[in-house]
Amino acid sequence: MSRRGWALFVALSLIWGMPYLLIKIAVDSVSPPVVVFVRVALAAAVLLPLAAARGTLRPLARVWRWVVAFAVAEIAIPFAALTFAETRLTSSLTALLIAAVPIVAAVVAHLLHLDDRVTPVRLAGLLIGILGVAALVGLDVRGSELVGVAALSLTVLGYAAGPMIVATKLSDVPSVAVIAVAMSINVVLYAPVAWLTWPTDQVPASAWWSLVVLGLVCTALAFLVLFALIAEAGPTRTTVITYINPAVAVLLGVAILGEPVTLGIVIGFPLVLVGSFLATRSAPSLEDEPYPA
Repeated sequence: MSRRGWALFVALSLIWGMPYLLIKIAVDSVSPPVVVFVRVALAAAVLLPLAAARGTLRPLARVWRWVVAFAVAEIAIPFAALTFAETRLTSSLTALLIAAVPIVAAVVAHLLHLDDRVTPVRLAGLLIGILGVAALVGLDVRGSELVGVAALSLTVLGYAAGPMIVATKLSDVPSVAVIAVAMSINVVLYAPVAWLTWPTDQVPASAWWSLVVLGLVCTALAFLVLFALIAEAGPTRTTVITYINPAVAVLLGVAILGEPVTLGIVIGFPLVLVGSFLATRSAPSLEDEPYPA
């Protein structure tokens, strides 16, 4: 990989390791719908004019239903569920549970007959990954935190389904345009709920700055870097960030928020990463789109 490719790779790994920390800071002061609304509004404000300037919006007209489906599956449900989950869970645990997305994607692809290859290596990866998730949940989750885990299951399913919609229904239209319009659809969806739950008390500057960075850097810029990295290094190499950004999220949670390094993290994290790698290594069709945070 070229020097530019490595620079993009490192940048994206760091950028997509940050959202969990930023969401955790923001939800202490504003509601999850406000977090999602500000995030998608800022991202749409950057990406939609860019897509329009490139003249890439028109081709979406013939596949608008699938763009809406992608907007719901990849953004509307996952962003809301992820943000809600962080009102119950630490940012570290949230990131590590999201790391199970490749495992779920492999299972969903098999069930939908998008990839029928079940090799011993992939099966072993699925089993190892499931053990890792079980260790994370069984050792680290207590009582009401199970609600957060249930919410995260929606995020994981959405992040697994979104790239499949792109791969099967939107592969011949510009990716930046799809993301831009999907963000804009979610601005409309979340505006009423955000207005109803807009904070009436004073919100600390740290929360607002977290939202600004979340929307402009971790969402808008992240997708632009992602597409540049795919063009530079190819989709298969790009997916390695799937195994790095959770580690970044854990380090940030421990260093900045003082979150503990638990037994569940020590045991479960390596199992989830190894399981994800083995479960998807022979399925390039699942590797074309890493998931966002």
